[in-house]
Amino acid sequence: MALDLEEQEQVAALKGWWAENGALVTALIVGAALAVAGWQGWRWHERQQAAQAGALFDTLARGAQAGDAKAVRDAAGGLIENYPRTLYAAMGALAAARFHFDRGDPKTARLQLSWAVDNARSDEMRDLARLRLGALLLDEKAYDEGLKLLEAKHAAAFAAQYAALRGDILVAKNQPAEARAAYKLALEHADKGRDGNAFRESVRMRLEGLGG
Repeated sequence: MALDLEEQEQVAALKGWWAENGALVTALIVGAALAVAGWQGWRWHERQQAAQAGALFDTLARGAQAGDAKAVRDAAGGLIENYPRTLYAAMGALAAARFHFDRGDPKTARLQLSWAVDNARSDEMRDLARLRLGALLLDEKAYDEGLKLLEAKHAAAFAAQYAALRGDILVAKNQPAEARAAYKLALEHADKGRDGNAFRESVRMRLEGLGG
């Protein structure tokens, strides 16, 4: 069927527009398709990374349960080296630190905790690692280093534990007035529910030991 004049003009206009912009439109379509494919590929890669890291963390956990220091060390190293962006890497570092500390190897425990403080992707994991590292520094009598570590910004959920540990370090430094203030702050922030009873009682005993 022959096109009328108006239709012919519309076709001519469309051809002209396509001649000017067709390459750009094609490039945009191809770019969008590549972006979608890239996003899907990235998500697949992330899932693969998480699955592999999870399997390695399981190896670490089984090694810890069996008391196998080499298995724990190798698995923790593998997580840090190959899957540092996963939550499992931070979890592995904390678990390995506890394992080595319990077996009289504070140096390795400190290395694991320091890595988690500097590299964990989760704020909560960094806060927890910092708290455990602070306790280790107290045990090593590195009091000033421990106090400086505890000055870092942390979530409100950890405020009571940070304050209590600060009090412990100040007691060790023979600064009772500052320690009392820290313990009182810990009690102010402590969980008022049943789960916080043991913690509050422990802090109260330490505070009473300093004369309240």
